[in-house]
This record gives sequence, C-alpha cells and structure tokens, in this order.
Amino acid sequence: MNKPRKPSKTPARLEDLRIQIDKLDEKIQALISERAQCAQDVASAKQQAGEDNFYRPEREVDVLRRVIARNQGPLSSEEMARLFREIMSACLALEKPMQVAFLGPEGTFTQAAALKHFGHSVHTVPLAGIDQVFREVESGAANFGVVPIENSTEGVISHTLDLFVNSPLRICGEVELRIHHHLLGKAKSLKKPKRVLSHQQSLAQCREWLDVNLPGVERVAVASNAEAARLAAKDVSAVAIAGGPAAEIYRLNVLAANIEDEPDNTTRFLVIGRMDPSPSSDDKTSLLISGKNRAGSLMSLLAPLARHRINMTRIESRPAHRGLWEYVFFVDIDGHMQDPALRKAISELEKEAFFLKWLGSYPRAVL
Repeated sequence: MNKPRKPSKTPARLEDLRIQIDKLDEKIQALISERAQCAQDVASAKQQAGEDNFYRPEREVDVLRRVIARNQGPLSSEEMARLFREIMSACLALEKPMQVAFLGPEGTFTQAAALKHFGHSVHTVPLAGIDQVFREVESGAANFGVVPIENSTEGVISHTLDLFVNSPLRICGEVELRIHHHLLGKAKSLKKPKRVLSHQQSLAQCREWLDVNLPGVERVAVASNAEAARLAAKDVSAVAIAGGPAAEIYRLNVLAANIEDEPDNTTRFLVIGRMDPSPSSDDKTSLLISGKNRAGSLMSLLAPLARHRINMTRIESRPAHRGLWEYVFFVDIDGHMQDPALRKAISELEKEAFFLKWLGSYPRAVL
C-alpha cells in the first residue's frame, strides 16, 4: 500500500519572493491612498478658489507621457499607462464623478474608447445616435461625450463632422483604438446564417472576409455593433460583427475572431465637451474653414499655415449645405491655439476665409 505523499515544501527562494511581493503590495496600497487623499485636497483647494473644473485633460496626458517615458519594463508602456489611467480615474471620481455620453448601446467600440480615455471610474451613458451624444453634452446632462471620427480603413465618419458645423462644443481630446471585429452568434459553430448585422463601417472593414466566408449572405447595417449583437442574441438565424465586450454582454459565442480585413485597423475618436484645455507637451488643433468662391481659394487658405511652418496633418471636405457645390474643410494641424506662431497663422487665415470656426486645441492621443 502506497503511503500518502507529504506536501512539497515551498522552496526558500520562492517564499522570500512572495514575502517581498506582499511588502511591495503594502507600499503600493499606501501610496495609492496617499495619492487619493492628495486628490481630495486638490478638490478642496479648487472649491475654495471658486474653480469647478476638476478634470484637466492636458494634465492627465502629460502624466501618462511621463509614465511612458520612464517605463523600463517588464510591463509594456501601454499596460503601464492603463494602470496609471485607472488610478487617476479613481482619484478623480473622489473629487467629482463624471458623466460621459457615448454611442450605445452597451458594448460598442465607442464605449471602449471612452473607458480607455477616462478610466472605469466614470459613469458612461449610452445613447442611440451621435447627434444625441452632442445634445447630451450641449445640455449639460453629460460632462463629456465620445464620438467616432475616422477609421484607418474606411475613412471619415461624415455625420460626426457635419454635427460640428452648428455645435458650440469643443474637441477636448482624442482616442485611438485598435479595432478587432469578431463574428458573434447564438450557435456553437459557424453555420451559414440568413443575415449579418453590424454598423455600416464594420461591414465595410470586414468586406473581404465576408466575401470569402459568407458569400451571398445578406448584410444589414444597423445603428451600432452592440445593437447588432443585441439583435443577434434574439435571432438564431442572424450573426453580428462586434467586439469582445459585446459578446460578453449579450452572451454570444465567438464564431470567428479578428475578421477585419486590415490587421492594423484603428479608429480615432474625439472627446467633446464645453471646455478649452490648456496647452500640453504635444497638442493638435482642429478648424472648420470655408474659402471664398474664387480660383485658388484653397491654396490661399493653406498659405498662412505654410508661411508660419504649421504642419497640417489632415484635411477633409464636406458640403457646406448653403449652396450648390460649396464646401467646408475640416483641418487638423499641429500645435495649440495659444502658440504664438499658430495664432499668427490663424489671424492671417481669417482674412482669407469666408468662414472659420475653431473646434478646439487638445492633447494628442497617448498610445
């Protein structure tokens, strides 16, 4: 009869390391608590000074940039920045919990972008349309909103650009999010469905995969990827293209993972609000401009930027909705409106433009 084995003794080296980790955990916890207390002291000081603006995007971004600059591993810079973002989010919530509106329902990539930017200690508010996100922030019901603006595969989201024409809101920040699309459904394995549901942008980003793997299956565009997942959860004959969070929320199976046609598929989101961030260490400025109806108008608009060595990173035209074949241009440039060279360039540009609207100066996205 075999004798029962004695429990193996933990090696002394391993036990020492565990004790060291426990001591480090105590120090980390104490420092986080100290930081949280300091955040509360900041809130009190602001209240005494009559300042009600608790969130400073330029301050947070510069903190994260310093975190990344001094990171020496073994954690990646992205992971280290995520950890510090959550610490800042929790500390800020002690000062004043924020309401952040996003294109819903729960589980959209826009919600993921909002949580990446603000951390999980904010209250995210799902809304049915991008225009509703704008209205929620304009009314003051939400502190900020997050809306998609462009995708690296399919280009600009025109509806978002058009809403800036008449909105008083500013761009307060930006978020870049790697997009991984999954085919989701109630079935246990991939069988030919009757319909593929998703946002029109996602259907376009997965066009080649769908052509090869689900030829002839009807593609139905809906308001968002999460809405597609919600509908697929009620219809076994339909599948949805959406992200991992939507699969968890709506209890769907991942029938095929990472079906996007471009492996580097990335979407840029804008943070919209009623504030003007101060300069950070690396900023962008967005403008809405329209030229006078004459030959060489666009060249005249861009000339002041060139003269003052202002780098333009993108330009997008949209119908002006005030006359046939008249357009407005959405322009992104490097720098902050408080930069002297940029101010001079904008002053000269105003003389050339039929219409100019400053949409905001804001910190460039981190990671």
